[in-house]
Amino acid sequence: MKPTDAELIRAAFKARSFAYTPYSHFKVGAALLAKNGMVYTGCNIENAGYTPTNCAERTALFKAVSEGVTEFTDIAIVGSLDGKKNTLVTGPCGVCRQALYEFCGPRLRVLMAKSED
Repeated sequence: MKPTDAELIRAAFKARSFAYTPYSHFKVGAALLAKNGMVYTGCNIENAGYTPTNCAERTALFKAVSEGVTEFTDIAIVGSLDGKKNTLVTGPCGVCRQALYEFCGPRLRVLMAKSED
């Protein structure tokens, strides 16, 4: 059964809580919906060397692809500074857009939420 938009957004908020952001203090969570109805979540993971840093969207995508899932319909993305309940509207960066486009093409629906409400 396909989750509702609200459920996908809640999953992104939960994923955001696991973000490792000791440098930017900006936590991002993503929930990627596969065509098969499964949801793959990811958070951003920072590193002192910028190159090894990974965005939430790619974390979710890589998790899914590493499990053999390559078709997706929707992604929810939320982001905010540490300690903030409500988020800023956060869209995917250029690298994430390219990675998502590789598997989703132009039809991926992107949900960007400011709160769980």
